[in-house]
Amino acid sequence: MKRILLTGAGGGIGRRMRQALAGAYPILRVSDMVDLGSAGDGEEIAVADLTRAEDLERIVDGVDGIIHLGGLSVENAWDDILRTNIDGAYRLFEAAYNAGVKRIVFASSNHAIGFYPRGQILDGSERPRPDCRYGLSKVFGEGLSQYFADNYGLGILSIRIGWCFEKPETQRTLGSWVSIGDLTQLCRIGLEVPDLHHEIVYGMSDNSRTWWDNKTARRLGYRPNDSSDVWAAEVDSSGVPEPGDEVGLAVQGGPFASEGYQGDPRRVAVQGAKSES
Repeated sequence: MKRILLTGAGGGIGRRMRQALAGAYPILRVSDMVDLGSAGDGEEIAVADLTRAEDLERIVDGVDGIIHLGGLSVENAWDDILRTNIDGAYRLFEAAYNAGVKRIVFASSNHAIGFYPRGQILDGSERPRPDCRYGLSKVFGEGLSQYFADNYGLGILSIRIGWCFEKPETQRTLGSWVSIGDLTQLCRIGLEVPDLHHEIVYGMSDNSRTWWDNKTARRLGYRPNDSSDVWAAEVDSSGVPEPGDEVGLAVQGGPFASEGYQGDPRRVAVQGAKSES
């Protein structure tokens, strides 16, 4: 891995991962539609729109591996999700294959399985249950990853990223929190572990309160260095109410599954959150 492309480098996770990856590879090519500032040591700046074919061809040229964080990171109108997260992801993967890229790390999301009830343990082998249109686009990305691994031989790691902020704030995020250091470790595993086909792992730190069994990540060599447990007492005593309606409070996706978040009165009723037999 000589040259790595990091898409979405101007986003909340992307900015921190750019720093975490400094010096990890001979060349880090960082890309986004926004101003990324000056290139650091060992960096290349590539301002690009991932929905434009000419931009895609330019940013994947000469690249060995890609960490794909680019796209819309929260719920949006369907046309925007379709253009950016679905069609844009397909065209990036296609351009990557045409350019000879061998590895891709796809930033999936816990919202791909956000309609599973809280308390049900998931390990990445379960079928998707997206909680919103954004989550649905991540289900597509996981299927896209399997397709390109099976048909074209790319090695791809799909990471269902949890709560990647400074610290957890609610009981739900105590279980889903991931530090930027641990998430970066997972991304490097996706780029470097031998004989990778396609695997789905959870982007979480070493949290004791969780609904996710990250056994596949551990098999690939993941050893998280951080844990949400250090904030458990603070969260327990804060008394801060968790956002979300009756549905959101019953499922793992939280407010993303709530009517107020989606703004769609056609949303499935509470029985959709029940465990499957």
